[in-house]
Amino acid sequence: MPHIALLFIAALLMLPLPAMAQEETPNLVPGMWAFSSMTHVEGDLPIPDQTESHQECLTEADIADAQRSLVQEQDSCEVIESTSSRDRMDYRMVCRGSGGEANIDGNLRFLGERAEGSVDVDTTTPMGALKMHTTIEAQRMGEC
Repeated sequence: MPHIALLFIAALLMLPLPAMAQEETPNLVPGMWAFSSMTHVEGDLPIPDQTESHQECLTEADIADAQRSLVQEQDSCEVIESTSSRDRMDYRMVCRGSGGEANIDGNLRFLGERAEGSVDVDTTTPMGALKMHTTIEAQRMGEC
């Protein structure tokens, strides 16, 4: 299963991903973007909260191509449902492996020079159940 915070960053960094139903360009302004995420884990294992940050230049072409880049589908993962529009995207995925299963629910909002979202993961593993909640924020910093 991919690291949860990367699901949103992948949406904007154009990793090879499946096509979405809508063909609208997300409401995002090209430029240098700063991404941050905070993940909180609840479950049988004590895992400390994790924060990550990343900066990336997004071009008009990157953003125009984003409707095909919003949810990363990995081996052993399946997109169950996804809807997208110029201002929002919602998706549900399930990932299955020899060690368990993860149900992933995510949403992203595109706000011009900002973006925000969250990803919730309920997973079962041989070591117990875990619930992860990640909040994600992105802000345009200026020109590249």
